[in-house]
Amino acid sequence: MKIKQVTSGDRKNTQEFIDFPFKLYQNTEQWVPPMRSEMKKIFEPAYPFYKYGDAAFFLAQNENSETLGRLAVVNNHRYNDFHQSKTAFFYYFETVDDPVVAEGLFSWGFDWAKSQGLNHILGPKGLMVLDGFGMLVKGFEHQPAFGQPYNPDYYPGFVEGLGFEKVKDVFTGRIDRSTNFPKKVLRAAELVKKRLGFWSPRLKTRAELKSVINDFKVLYNNSLAGPAGNPPITDGDMDAMVSQLLWIADPKLVKLLYKDEKPVGWMLGYPNISDGLKKANGRLFPTGWAKILLESKRTNRIILNGIGIIEDYQRMGGTAILLSEVYNSVMQGSRYDQAELLQLREENINILLEVSNFEIDFHKTHRLYEKFL
Repeated sequence: MKIKQVTSGDRKNTQEFIDFPFKLYQNTEQWVPPMRSEMKKIFEPAYPFYKYGDAAFFLAQNENSETLGRLAVVNNHRYNDFHQSKTAFFYYFETVDDPVVAEGLFSWGFDWAKSQGLNHILGPKGLMVLDGFGMLVKGFEHQPAFGQPYNPDYYPGFVEGLGFEKVKDVFTGRIDRSTNFPKKVLRAAELVKKRLGFWSPRLKTRAELKSVINDFKVLYNNSLAGPAGNPPITDGDMDAMVSQLLWIADPKLVKLLYKDEKPVGWMLGYPNISDGLKKANGRLFPTGWAKILLESKRTNRIILNGIGIIEDYQRMGGTAILLSEVYNSVMQGSRYDQAELLQLREENINILLEVSNFEIDFHKTHRLYEKFL
């Protein structure tokens, strides 16, 4: 086995890096492929991440130049400046069922991180805001939602064998029309809105959605960025996120919560296009884009990717308001009948306590790992 670092000008091996998961998961029914065109962008110097970070990409290959695994290691300077830390991230880790391959990839990754002056590695955690994070440790039988990582059940054992330890777990829950939305909670949400001045607009058009983008950015930075350990997102990050979501967005799935005129909470929802991505097999052209767009119009499943309440307004019923808004405008009188609430952090006790009033089936767990170098 040999390990090689892949550079942006190495077209053959950048393609190998992109294609390897398609080979690894070709017989895995649950796996949802990424878009190859989006993956290609991570090797382009103009990719927004490279304005404030560096990354190294590694391939493991056998003597016949067949790919056995891949890994990316990232130095996010904005993150380290924000936290006064020396942390690397790992991402895009994929390997055949062989711990020797994992050990070889991470050995090179550790050396690269040290060469950057870093002494700590955390992951899986991606380059950009919408990149998934965490390694699947429970729920391997379930299809991942759009943007959510999936991996075989042998990955956690491989990284733990290399000395990685758990940092935190994040939980994904499922709700559908049979989920118990207690009437007392729905009534309480209405009372909270009236007594405390909370309100949530019902967005209907993409123009209305665009009009609240700045509020969404403020809310993300105040409710998720710091508490989740991220630096505030930049305008470039926001532009990239908006461009990825707007073409499949259903405005009524985006919920903002205001206290009087101040934005204090949010929930980001969009149609689950995972089945469309599977049909497209990672290719937008010639017909992949149509399959994905069609799935966004007809799917009965939605994703609630992130929920945040500014800390000063937590435990005041805001989460119940957001969930009741989803229930009232989505789960009643629409084509949608199932939603996945993605990756609630285990340390976010306030929100978990509020959603515990709803009978949500937390069927997937992803784990964030760390190792000191």
